[in-house]
Amino acid sequence: MFFRQLATKEATLSYFFGCGGKGKSVAVDVVEGDEEWFIEEAKKANVTINYVVDTHVHADHYSGGRKLAQMAGAPYYLHESNAGRVKFEFTPLTDGQLLDVGNVEVGVLHTPGHTPDSVCLVVTDKRRGDAPWFVLTGDTMFVGAIGRPDLAGKEREMANQLYDSLHQRILTLPREVELYPGHTSGSVCGAGISGKPASTLAFEQRWNPMLNMDREAFVDALTREIPPCPVQMDSWVAANLGL
Repeated sequence: MFFRQLATKEATLSYFFGCGGKGKSVAVDVVEGDEEWFIEEAKKANVTINYVVDTHVHADHYSGGRKLAQMAGAPYYLHESNAGRVKFEFTPLTDGQLLDVGNVEVGVLHTPGHTPDSVCLVVTDKRRGDAPWFVLTGDTMFVGAIGRPDLAGKEREMANQLYDSLHQRILTLPREVELYPGHTSGSVCGAGISGKPASTLAFEQRWNPMLNMDREAFVDALTREIPPCPVQMDSWVAANLGL
């Protein structure tokens, strides 16, 4: 298995990984302008780009996902809840779905809260073992922080959904699973995001203060510390919806 993390615009982290032996790969949360990087990395690894995934419709940058999918001749994936919302065709992701990437398996977790369509990707290298190795958490969970809940305009409702997504989905994974988030420090997608670009679930359960609160305290804290919205948010969202 190969794995690449790309630090890009707006403190965003993109990912490219897959199975070199079977020549298959996945690109996740591609930022506009970085498409050629993925094409070149695929050539270096001698793999085909089989899946291009956005973990949600982004509100903090222009996505390059659809363009990369067109360049690579690959399907572009979003969660199924975006049907009728976005103005273009996409391949729907469903909760519990498994993506076949050769000796690598990617499980889809629907984790609403930051946005209604947010997903996390649980990755297993089957040559290494049957247990998941890492999870790409998008903007649901960061190192030291949790995603903002206000982008759908229902802060407390979405914060409650985030609590459930964390405690009923992500934190049920084995504690040793590595965590790779969608952003590092400098992003407005969460308050108090660490500059460290990776962690483990065990470390976050021990040190992330938001994971050690009951529901009421979590919702109060998360809705109290919301960063200002990006000035360009409306244009970013409109473009990423295909409007």
